[in-house]
Amino acid sequence: SAPISMHPAAVLEFEPLRALVGHYVRSSLGRAELAQIEPTSDRAQIEAALADTEEAVTYVRTSSQPQQRGATARVRFDDIAELGPTLAQLRIEGATLDAAEIYELSRLLDLAAEARTALLSASEKFPRLAAHASRIADLRELAHDLRGKILPDGTLADHASVALGRLRRECEKQRHLIQESLERFLRAHRQDGTLQEDFVTIRNDRFVVPVVTGRERGVDGVIHGASGSGRTLFVEPLETINLNNELVHLHEEELREVHRLLREFTARLREHAVEIAATAGALARLELLFAKAEFAVDFNCVVPRLSPDNARRLILSRARHPLLEDILRQKKKRVVPVSLSLDQSVRTLLISGPNTGGKTVALKTVGLLALMTHA
Repeated sequence: SAPISMHPAAVLEFEPLRALVGHYVRSSLGRAELAQIEPTSDRAQIEAALADTEEAVTYVRTSSQPQQRGATARVRFDDIAELGPTLAQLRIEGATLDAAEIYELSRLLDLAAEARTALLSASEKFPRLAAHASRIADLRELAHDLRGKILPDGTLADHASVALGRLRRECEKQRHLIQESLERFLRAHRQDGTLQEDFVTIRNDRFVVPVVTGRERGVDGVIHGASGSGRTLFVEPLETINLNNELVHLHEEELREVHRLLREFTARLREHAVEIAATAGALARLELLFAKAEFAVDFNCVVPRLSPDNARRLILSRARHPLLEDILRQKKKRVVPVSLSLDQSVRTLLISGPNTGGKTVALKTVGLLALMTHA
């Protein structure tokens, strides 16, 4: 049979490892950043990334001990939706974001401001993390102005503007007047066989009552359709028509005010579109960095050191395969660690033993840890 040719990363299960680290990533920003990680041979790039991770591991460990002196503030990363399309639309002059998009951007600004403050205040002990945080734009004023204006369900809060609050109070008052009018109508016709059922409903954005088909001539009003069976007609009594008209008018004013506010909020965000995009990128990189650190703390990892080019060595001391450890942990079992040493004078290691003795695991542990270092 022809030899099987597979990329080393596939043989060594680099993608399942990426998925394992992905459990520590909370937002689509971080997931997109994790998806781009690939092993590299650029020594400077590898050493910079490892130094970043080492700082993040120390930070995570100190932030998990809040009672100790010198503890750091916990950096929070929440599930932020995919922002690519929103940021692209923000660059289009005249386009207006919807409420849900503005809500996600305001959450991004709040999280970014928290991370920036926490990491910059710890810059003396964590200069590399502070350097990442400094790429987050200082948009605290904008974040403050948007905070709470849009609710998590994508609707505008009553206090988003004075006019919106007033219109919603007037709408509520108008609905109450309509309800009272219709309840008077229901009381007047409760015993005469006019009503199919004793309740108020809505048809075509109008409050109506259900009238028995054939009895509608005894009711002054406008018919707004029939039930599926045809036994019920939905009638808007004459005395509520003007009240309903006023409610429709108030709703239209409310919608106009909502659109005005969305345009205003979008314009404020558009002024800082470039800084917001840079902030999203910086927060994504920080989220991945902290995800790696949380993984490192959970799996009791160490940051590897690279040997010099002129004296290459591979030294593993009690090394464990992370994917195997993850599986065995769930079964309440422990990984048997492997230790080995190779250098330029001893470049071959012979591993012997019976089947299921761990030869493949030893090889894969060496290969995957090398890939992890390069990534």
